[in-house]
Amino acid sequence: MSDIAAAWVISEGLAGLRAQALGLAEAAGLTPELRELKPGAPWKWIAAKFWPNPLAAVADAVRAPRPGIAIGCGGMAGSVLAALRRRSMRVVQVQNPRMDISRFDLIVANRHDELTGPNVFVTRTALHRVTPARLAAEAEIWRHRLERFRRPLVAVLLGGSNGRYRLDREVGARLAAELAAMASRDKVGVVVTPSRRTDPGVTELMRAALTPSDGWVWDFSGENPYFGLLALADLIVVTQDSVSMISEAAATAAPVMFAALPGSSRRQRMFLDGMMREDRIRPFGGRFSTWKVAPMNDTPAAAAEMRHRLGMPGLGMPGLGMPGLGFGG
Repeated sequence: MSDIAAAWVISEGLAGLRAQALGLAEAAGLTPELRELKPGAPWKWIAAKFWPNPLAAVADAVRAPRPGIAIGCGGMAGSVLAALRRRSMRVVQVQNPRMDISRFDLIVANRHDELTGPNVFVTRTALHRVTPARLAAEAEIWRHRLERFRRPLVAVLLGGSNGRYRLDREVGARLAAELAAMASRDKVGVVVTPSRRTDPGVTELMRAALTPSDGWVWDFSGENPYFGLLALADLIVVTQDSVSMISEAAATAAPVMFAALPGSSRRQRMFLDGMMREDRIRPFGGRFSTWKVAPMNDTPAAAAEMRHRLGMPGLGMPGLGMPGLGFGG
């Protein structure tokens, strides 16, 4: 099979899903074309696994000409990919598709998905777009802008409430107080980037608590500092609701702590426990702390396996010294 330069990246309009599939495509050296799945009525109200004709439900997103490969993330993408494979496309699914795994050429699943099979490649972390090159470039962009903050520098990545965890104003106020106390007691700088999911009230509580200690909370104006903070932080604190953000933070050279939130998730607990067993992350207890770590990034290994399985020539991609867990089953 000849090298495949172009690939569709298929997902719903959720940034976390899109970033995982896009990260895999980029790491494999492909040229990704984003295709957002927007089913119309009545299919937008029906789970994709029940669609009788997935390609008709999202016709605008899958119009020809089609490249040789499609990479998708999420349940809706899984149904579409399986249908595309019946049309002779090679398809790679990120996350458990919750359907017959034989309908995919490759599935890349996190170990907390508990999915095994001859075509399932298991990773420790979520896939993402954090690379050494991107971190180095962002460090150069943001180094001067962040030099006014005290060092060591703590970057805080805020998620938001979801169906499993709660990050409302009550919880946000407690976390803001802990961060402010750490800034004062441990003499560290604190910079915070909220996400689109963060309650604006929580963001304001953070700003009010950290301003007296010369902290900074991004207000969504100007350039997004996210990758710059990842690149330059001496410690990264992430709210525990987001596997993706914890995985992105773990791909850096900085120690990572997760801020516990009220709620529960068995799969999330498995993810956190696995990362703690390897001492890549630790719980945040309100104090600055560092320990020796190495970047953990399984995206390059997953990309190399995808190229191998689909018969695509290797690109000599760096970063394969931190492999995923391999194939389950």
